[in-house]
Amino acid sequence: MAPKIASWGLYACCFLQVTPMKTQSSLELSDVKAIAAAAEAEALKNNWAVSIAIVDAGGHLLHFARLDGAPPISAHIAPAKAHTSALGRRESKVYEDVINGGRYSFLTAPTVEGLLEGGVPIMKDGFCLGAVGVSGVKSNEDAQIAKAGIAAIGL
Repeated sequence: MAPKIASWGLYACCFLQVTPMKTQSSLELSDVKAIAAAAEAEALKNNWAVSIAIVDAGGHLLHFARLDGAPPISAHIAPAKAHTSALGRRESKVYEDVINGGRYSFLTAPTVEGLLEGGVPIMKDGFCLGAVGVSGVKSNEDAQIAKAGIAAIGL
């Protein structure tokens, strides 16, 4: 009887379709440094005093810089924007628009704090690798700085 079980196992094995595991890129230190340098260059080019935060896909801080003259509160807001953008896998402006559109109950969402424009996800092949959050100037300018940083790694 053991041979029948063994042969059945072989027989069943032939009909299984094995789907390969999905793979995903991740940010490396060189990527983070390139993003940070480009974001800082964009801010300095425009004489904007900001804080810049870069997080991984889980919202964990990988880099932070507060440029000279940036408001102290920007040191709290930039990482919050990045965190929200990474976890939501979309720009933090989306959440600002939802709230401004009247859905105030969204303010009760857990672990979501940076609900202002200026957080931009780092997306590759449909996956979120992390996000950049910037605070210190007008929200659209914050987003401009974040996008300039992300562009430095070709995304």
